[in-house]
Amino acid sequence: MANTYTQLFIHIVFTVQGRNNLIAEKHREELERYIVGMTLVRNHKPLAIFCMPDHLHFLVGINPNQSLSDLVRDIKSSSSNFINNNSWMPGKFSWQEGYGAFSYSKSQVKNVITYIRNQPDHHQKNTFHDEYIKLLELFDIEYNPKYLFDWVD
Repeated sequence: MANTYTQLFIHIVFTVQGRNNLIAEKHREELERYIVGMTLVRNHKPLAIFCMPDHLHFLVGINPNQSLSDLVRDIKSSSSNFINNNSWMPGKFSWQEGYGAFSYSKSQVKNVITYIRNQPDHHQKNTFHDEYIKLLELFDIEYNPKYLFDWVD
């Protein structure tokens, strides 16, 4: 796109189907590299990613030539196929429907990167449920608890 200049930083969050702990630590970095690679191929700029056993955080600079919803759909579909084709677990792996997406300014990017990279420490003190609700509230996003992710207590 000639004469089109953008700077769009989006923090994407989504969960494993049923919020099961299916992303094994021994596969985490390989899955992260795969997702980063497929994002680069689509001309987006991956800035930070961390796959917890039951959910994912991903900060990406969005290319306006692809919609956010198409990017998330492609990440979920392709990474599910990648996991299933590598037989990382018995049965079929899939991500839950839906996702959270939160926009940040350039001045906030460093803090968001640190937050994402420190997910294991963060989740020693906070549940994913509390973390996600806090993000929704921080961004003044109205939500119906009935339509949020499946929660595991």
